Amino acid sequence: MAFWNRKKSPMSGDHLNDERGERGPGLHGPSPLDQSQSSDQTDPASPDGDDAQDDQLAALKAALDEATSARLRLLADYQNFQRRSMNNERLQFSEGVARAMGGVVNVIDHFDMALQQDPATATVQQIMEGVKVIRDELIKAAASNGVTMIRPAHNDPFVPGQHEAVMQQPAEGVLSGHINMVFQPGYVLNTATGERVLRPAKVSVG
Repeated sequence: MAFWNRKKSPMSGDHLNDERGERGPGLHGPSPLDQSQSSDQTDPASPDGDDAQDDQLAALKAALDEATSARLRLLADYQNFQRRSMNNERLQFSEGVARAMGGVVNVIDHFDMALQQDPATATVQQIMEGVKVIRDELIKAAASNGVTMIRPAHNDPFVPGQHEAVMQQPAEGVLSGHINMVFQPGYVLNTATGERVLRPAKVSVG
């Protein structure tokens, strides 16, 4: 009985074993180089990773607390500013009323003295003088509060806003668009920011 000679074919097991021996364990498991590289990477679930997350959360919480505190401080400052502004406004209003009434009370005193006169003995001249005194006191009180009279002169130019033309008629010696008569004076309030017309003067324009 003849025995077949076993030749090593390229696909034989011995050949594969030889190739495995030559090529090493790379086909069946990680090489020592791969193991060393994988060991250098940090595991997210490791204690070091937890510490880093805790530090990051603590920093974010500190930043949030600081922003909240800054917002509360800003809100408190704004409320204090509003309170001071309202108090200053009330104080200025009170001072303005007191300044205006300081001159009016003198006028009331003159009215009281005029009413104490005996109508049977008072003359027309005395009454007229009393009225003139009261008027002067009123004008003085108005001037002390920045209120002045608008009384244009004859042939002054017409100024819109300060003058109100109630009629138009020709007059000798008066230019066109100029004032020839004043029916009622006006009043203007002088402030730090400018003039404010309380009432325009009623005039006739030529």
